Amino acid sequence: MAASDGKLEWLSLSVALAFATISASAAVSVYFWRGKPRGENERVKELEISLKSSLENCAAERQGRIRAQQALRKALAQPKLENLEATSYPMVPIAIIRSCFSTRNGTPRQPLLVPLARAQLLFDPARVPPASLEGLEEYSHCWIIYVFHLNTNLEKLWKHPSNSKFKAKVRVPKLKGEKMGLFATRSPHRPCPIGLTVAKIEEVQGRMVLVSGVDLVDGTPVLDIKPYLPYSDSINGATVPTWVKEDNPLAVVSVNFSEGFSTDLADCWMKLEKKSLYASPDEFQSLIKQVLSWDIRSLSQRSRPHNRLVQIENGDRVDDDTEDLVDYLDESASRGEGISLSSGDVIYHVILEGLNVSYRIDFDGNVLVEQVILSTHIPDSCTNTASL
Repeated sequence: MAASDGKLEWLSLSVALAFATISASAAVSVYFWRGKPRGENERVKELEISLKSSLENCAAERQGRIRAQQALRKALAQPKLENLEATSYPMVPIAIIRSCFSTRNGTPRQPLLVPLARAQLLFDPARVPPASLEGLEEYSHCWIIYVFHLNTNLEKLWKHPSNSKFKAKVRVPKLKGEKMGLFATRSPHRPCPIGLTVAKIEEVQGRMVLVSGVDLVDGTPVLDIKPYLPYSDSINGATVPTWVKEDNPLAVVSVNFSEGFSTDLADCWMKLEKKSLYASPDEFQSLIKQVLSWDIRSLSQRSRPHNRLVQIENGDRVDDDTEDLVDYLDESASRGEGISLSSGDVIYHVILEGLNVSYRIDFDGNVLVEQVILSTHIPDSCTNTASL
């Protein structure tokens, strides 16, 4: 019992000491608080009020931005059919193509038809940091979304639809000039001149992607690239119209080279070698053979190859006939390049990496490549190499 009383007495003493300490601390705090100048306390209160007001304003501005962003997303997500022209989206090119195809003529009509056709995608450093391309090299192929920037009818797209006179049907090379609905074809002349192609990825280095099997002309603006996914992009059981399945009438029978062609190419190669996407004259000659394995002439050139031609302002040549001039500015004629007449024979030209290659093709589909010379215009693609 005495031990319990002693313990109780000790606890009481501890509590008393604790209260005494707290009271002393409070007294000191009050002393220092009362010792502060009155003006300083008011200044502190003013700063607290100002801080609270600023925080409230920031919160209000943030809420305003959120509401504006939500309204914009809603407007873009639900455009009205009668007011589509008022809807715009933030799209600009992120890269430029540097291609072996200096002009539209000779550029394949579809991807992967010319396996040796190479191009570099050179990305805008202000929009595409190199880190965004990390991992792309692990894929074999990629999709490329681009703009048909060389269409001859781009000016029509700026007009009101009622005044654009945009064609609903285009001539199809495989149908020998018969017309088909625009959206049943891959014509480049579309209401929105956007193209989609697939290419083989050869190399990714910094902001440069080297691809092959391309059907893109030099200088093509690129909007986006995406990796090719076989499990979803390859569709088993997909069907196409009969005219698409027929044997390709644009394949030629043979491609041969004149005796002096290799010598001409070797002379040109001395000036082109360090600027080319190709390692040797032999490899470049293989490119020429692959390109000319397809009849790259326009429909009008194939059907009436000996008609008189005229040259128009942009350098293209079409038949001296008003109807042809209008009708063939479509998928077939857009691929056409000039031909020259010599003693009744037709000499065609294709420009690859700034080299002008001349050739003939007979009525049986046999191609003879005669000569190669430096073109008067060497495109920007020849100022870049695959190792850049």
